[in-house]
Amino acid sequence: MKLVELVVASGKGGVGKSTISGSLAALLARKGFKLVAADSDAEEPNLHIVLGIDRWDRIEEYYEGRIAYILQDKCTKCNICAEVCPFGAVEVTDGNYRINEYVCEGCVTCSLACPAKAIRYRFGIVAGHIMFAERTKYGFPLVSGESVPGRPNSGKLVTEVKNRAKAILGSEGVLLLDAAAGIGCQVISSLTGAQFALLVIEPTKASLSDLKRIHKLTKHFMMAPMLVINKYDINPEMIDKIEEYAKEENIPIAGKIPFDESVPNSINMGKLVVEAFPDSPASRELKRIADFIAEEVLSNWRAWYSKYRPKKHEPYIPVIIRPQRG
Repeated sequence: MKLVELVVASGKGGVGKSTISGSLAALLARKGFKLVAADSDAEEPNLHIVLGIDRWDRIEEYYEGRIAYILQDKCTKCNICAEVCPFGAVEVTDGNYRINEYVCEGCVTCSLACPAKAIRYRFGIVAGHIMFAERTKYGFPLVSGESVPGRPNSGKLVTEVKNRAKAILGSEGVLLLDAAAGIGCQVISSLTGAQFALLVIEPTKASLSDLKRIHKLTKHFMMAPMLVINKYDINPEMIDKIEEYAKEENIPIAGKIPFDESVPNSINMGKLVVEAFPDSPASRELKRIADFIAEEVLSNWRAWYSKYRPKKHEPYIPVIIRPQRG
């Protein structure tokens, strides 16, 4: 099977996305799929925790970006850099102007405006780390990224995580990505180039609202979506609304996972629920979802993709808001 990318995503955080990602990765690997998992939430990676990994086989530094600094012997203290910096990174301490490296985005605005040409840049900044588990206890590799606090462009780090995972996988197999929540840069990097999105939702108004946002983004990338409703039985009156939206938007429902105390108990044990409590209600449904993905989606993925991808491209045009300083 040609390399296929399946992104587990959600518009809202805390809906069980990583728990589902880990279990599906293990179940698909158990079925014989050549698989690599990637944690593409570089700001809050936790798939390794779900998979019980407490040490990495290899950690590489990721370099990206630049940070401005001020030459004190050239600075005339004119305050222009502080006035023009869109991120408020210029600070004054004891009468000296300095750049807060945790706030600076390296946008060059200050250096272009500085009449004394007193601003320089440091390049090759450690912006994050890429971690490798060559073989998890479930039989597949995991690649994860972790950004350094204050560094911008976490989406680029996620792209590098994907590239490293693809290099391990080769030209065939399944790349399963556990995306960040929301619709930000990291999520965009996760979705780019992928064929399928498994969208996770809980039966709440907020989760349905956020589902519509992430689904709109998958349309931009012409992805074929499917839906998993987690803890579906905690709010039955929302199920009809979710199913109605799914029907209107041609989103197949891959499964409905019930609320199950064995899920948090397994997390506390450092195990997947399908391993710790294989006969629990949640585990049984996760196995059914894995069967659905294996037999309905991946067995003839081109036909599935053609059937459920958007009929036309729907570009997602973001609203750009300039940062405001207090």
